[in-house]
Amino acid sequence: MRQIFFRARYRTFVVPLIVILNALIFFLWHIPSENMQHIMNENFLISYDALKSGRFWTLLTSEFSHNAFFHIFLNMYILMSFGSAVESVLGPKSFLKFYLTAAIVASLSHALASAYFLGAPELPALGASGAIAGVILVFSLVFPREKVFLLGFIPMP
Repeated sequence: MRQIFFRARYRTFVVPLIVILNALIFFLWHIPSENMQHIMNENFLISYDALKSGRFWTLLTSEFSHNAFFHIFLNMYILMSFGSAVESVLGPKSFLKFYLTAAIVASLSHALASAYFLGAPELPALGASGAIAGVILVFSLVFPREKVFLLGFIPMP
């Protein structure tokens, strides 16, 4: 992955902002208040039922939401690893547009799949995994021969 940083045209700033936003929302999940938990459940979890009740913003807010440390750590580590390279190629505006689009598509996919394939429209989801999967896809297309390290130390093409 060292080659990618030599190719970077400028220092990225959208990826670190996304990481900071995710961290702030992570801390909101851990405020010990019943009222705060209700607010987080209503506004930061995506489900078909949430969309049916008009909470369309959850298509985006759920993708910035994590409530388990390992979940946010892994997602943000992967985002920093691959997202910075992708942002350096696409530029900040295009990267942000792509990231938000991937986030919405991922959330909508969860809502529709849980309602129509699993028969559980109330099934909530959260996390940036869907948007990050989109970033990894773009990384793979832009850098098809780049060596990456599985688990941080196993090199693979």
